[in-house]
Amino acid sequence: MNVKETMVGLVPYQPGKPMDEVKRELGLKEVVKLASNENPYGYSNKVKELIKDSLNDLAIYPDGYARELRERVAEHLQVKETELIFGNGSDEVILIICRSILSKGDNIVTAAPTFPQYKHNAVIEGARVKEVPLVDGTHDLNEMLRAIDDKTKIVFVCNPNNPTGTYVGERDFFVFLKKVPENVLVVSDEAYFEYVSAEDYPVTVPLIKDFPNLVVLRTFSKAYGLAGLRVGYGIANEEFIRAIDPGREPFNTNILAQRAASMAIEDQAFIQDCFEKNRVEMKRFENFCEKNGYNYFPSQANFLLIDLKIPGGEAFHQLLLKGFITRNGEALGFPTSIRITLGTKEQNERIIDTLSNLS
Repeated sequence: MNVKETMVGLVPYQPGKPMDEVKRELGLKEVVKLASNENPYGYSNKVKELIKDSLNDLAIYPDGYARELRERVAEHLQVKETELIFGNGSDEVILIICRSILSKGDNIVTAAPTFPQYKHNAVIEGARVKEVPLVDGTHDLNEMLRAIDDKTKIVFVCNPNNPTGTYVGERDFFVFLKKVPENVLVVSDEAYFEYVSAEDYPVTVPLIKDFPNLVVLRTFSKAYGLAGLRVGYGIANEEFIRAIDPGREPFNTNILAQRAASMAIEDQAFIQDCFEKNRVEMKRFENFCEKNGYNYFPSQANFLLIDLKIPGGEAFHQLLLKGFITRNGEALGFPTSIRITLGTKEQNERIIDTLSNLS
């Protein structure tokens, strides 16, 4: 059976190695996964009790409209319920956007390296991908503007950027947004929003009222600690949301995910605690890098991309033998680096000690 031409040569997204697999392969009793930018502190205790209470309802289809979650997120963000779309992770919202907008002959503009699902979904739809190299790890918005042509349908801005952790500031983003043609969609992917400490980070959600071509993406997979339940969402002009909603699968967010996310967004004290711990641990890694002469991109996320001056695969393997799963920079476009998710204080102290003894 032949698949569509655009699928030929594509490879599935490659997640970090599972902990059980590493234990089995290497005969390790303990493995610490610091590869997928998950929250090392788990999720709100309030969510744990709610999930237990929901187990008796698994035979029932979830609310296809996700009303309770929709109401809570709308209240939290001070937007209309009709300005939201929910997905099986923000990855699915990206898929829905590409499915709804792109056709063969269109193109998207994106940075490189950045989150690979923008390119992946565009290619499946037959669109051309125009990649603009990062400058000092950050989006080059001026070159991205120059890359836009009459076939461009979407511009993706990953902010903070994955895998570098860098960010586009408010002034630069606003100037960029005003210059993008009104018929070109701007997607501001803010998966790591809750970890941002920069005072000049863009306040994007209110902009959807003045820019009907703006979509803001957020997720419950990172700071909220619900990666295993897969809930993400988009915020945009209600007319645009209504137009792309038919591209969403029915019941695409499950009943546990909806309820857990509804409760999680209520516990902002947990999010603040995770934010503060993350900044402390980020400083720990930065101090280590500066002490040892390792270059890194200042990060507004919960990970750090570190240039260890040896092949990323070699560093990845040495850390793996010691029970740490990280992300090989060779696969991310940074051949002598690794990306490390910030863990707990104890986990970070241990991996820093290991990094200090890399050969």
